[in-house]
Amino acid sequence: MFKLNEIKELIELMDQSSLQEVEIENEGSRLVIRKPNKTEQVIVSAAPATAAYAPVAMPQQQAAAVQAQQAPAAAAAPSIDAGLHTITAPMVGTFYSAPSPGAAPFVSKGSRVNDKTVVCILEAMKLMNEIEAEVKGEIVEVLVENGQLIEYGQPLFVVKPE
Repeated sequence: MFKLNEIKELIELMDQSSLQEVEIENEGSRLVIRKPNKTEQVIVSAAPATAAYAPVAMPQQQAAAVQAQQAPAAAAAPSIDAGLHTITAPMVGTFYSAPSPGAAPFVSKGSRVNDKTVVCILEAMKLMNEIEAEVKGEIVEVLVENGQLIEYGQPLFVVKPE
């Protein structure tokens, strides 16, 4: 099994090198990392539990078809006014609004934040990841519920920047 930090290191090394593809097998697990061509788009999707998880590079037309299938979910997201900043999920995980059960939430509507203010925790693979506001301003809207499963890129908060 590959550890998240090992995968991140491999990706960083790939970015800094001229390698286009790396395939590694370790203790029955297989990891393939491939840089997409200019005519490909990377689509990450969940695979069945028996299959290895890996980003899949596919031709632009096929990627457009996959995105068109996912468009209804994106259309259901609330529309955000221009000038507002949306804090999005940097990973898939479980959203927690407070540091522990029963504790007050990190932030709520009307809370003032700066770029280093922790706004929530995303639990991914038994790791608690603190998510920071990224901007200085005021929380206008909280878009998710405590304990909700979150997708990569899903809007979490709307912030009115200062």
